[in-house]
Parts: sequence; structure tokens; C-alpha cells
Amino acid sequence: MIRSLFRLLAYIALSLAIIAAVLDAARSVGASHLIMTSLQDSWQSVSASSLALAEASIKTHIYPILWDPMMLWVLETPTFVVFALLAFVLYALGYRRQNRVGRFAAR
Repeated sequence: MIRSLFRLLAYIALSLAIIAAVLDAARSVGASHLIMTSLQDSWQSVSASSLALAEASIKTHIYPILWDPMMLWVLETPTFVVFALLAFVLYALGYRRQNRVGRFAAR
């Protein structure tokens, strides 16, 4: 059951990565140079208040130094890269291994 949830979340993250990549490609064609939107810019345009809330909660509740080097680095990476990596990790967590027994072997 939990593997199915991980795979579903992986497919959602993959679809978001594809949407972000298509939007960046369309912007790049329109501007005639490469444009890659960072996760921070995407998050800011969707919900600026939740970005500020995430920053405040990480700095106060989890670990303040985690925000500066780690989260700022993640927020500066392109959106489609973050969601593609998230999709890969979630799919790896939800992956069901194939049976090692051969197809025609007795079980």
C-alpha cells in the first residue's frame, strides 16, 4: 500500500517536472536564450507566504544553519531538476522488485 503511494507521488512529481521543463522551454524560445526558472522563483509565484513560512519554521524549529547552505542551494536549482530528482527518489522507494525465480521455474 505504501509503495503505491510512493509511486503515485513519483508520477505527480514527474508530471510537475515535465510541466516546468515545457514552461522553461517555451520561455527560452520566446527570449531566444536559455531560461531556467529556479525553484524559489516558481514557489514565490505560486505562494509567497508559504515560502516565508517554510523559511521561518526551518530556521526556528529544525536547524537554523540548514536554511543557509542547504535550502538556498536547493531553491536556486531549476524547478524541473528538483522535481525530476524527487520523482526518481520516490519511485525508487516505491519500486517493487521482480521475483528472482525464473519464469518457468516451479514455485
